[in-house]
Amino acid sequence: MQSKAGLLSIAEGGTVFLDEVGELPVDLQAKMLRALQEKEIRPVGSTKTVPVNIRILAATNRDLENAVAQGSFRRDLYFRLNVLTLRIPPLRERRQDIPLLAGHILERLSHASGRTHELSDDAMRALLAYDWPGNVRELENCLERCCAITTGSVIHLVDLPSSITGAPARLLSDAPENHVIPLGDLERQAILSAIAQLNGDKLMAAKMLGIGKTTLYRKLKEYGADL
Repeated sequence: MQSKAGLLSIAEGGTVFLDEVGELPVDLQAKMLRALQEKEIRPVGSTKTVPVNIRILAATNRDLENAVAQGSFRRDLYFRLNVLTLRIPPLRERRQDIPLLAGHILERLSHASGRTHELSDDAMRALLAYDWPGNVRELENCLERCCAITTGSVIHLVDLPSSITGAPARLLSDAPENHVIPLGDLERQAILSAIAQLNGDKLMAAKMLGIGKTTLYRKLKEYGADL
């Protein structure tokens, strides 16, 4: 049987990134531990081992110490990997990074599609207010969706998923007691949130809000969201 080059052998002299290492099955954990301890592997289909010189960078969102205690992650592999630990705070704890990350993602998407995309002020406020349980991956998926459905260059609040557009409402509810919110702002929020919750169905939004479709489209034009 002809041997095949595996990922570890291909990475010889370089770095291997193990994403979500906490999800590695127990049988593969044993093989990984052996490779790291012995610094050699046996290619698939081969009867001989070959030395490898690699650096391992592992990431996980699981509590590996707890996984070790529960027996779902090997203790010896945990200590083998846990040489230097870097904790990356969740996106909700570093909201100041959201504009930079969003700009970078949109620049990459624009380069790939040949279409320029940018976020409106309202859309950016919604992104900043959202907690992002899926962190940067969720932000990236959200922006990819927005770029796919919008027909213009500007991503507006109505283009965002309804799970995210609920965030600005929380900001309004958290306003100081002595702060008076302009009626126009409340009206705008009600209209944009209704459209977002109805997945962009403007006619149904107008019906639910009790206003005519002509009024709705006029308001959207005022908001710069008449897509």
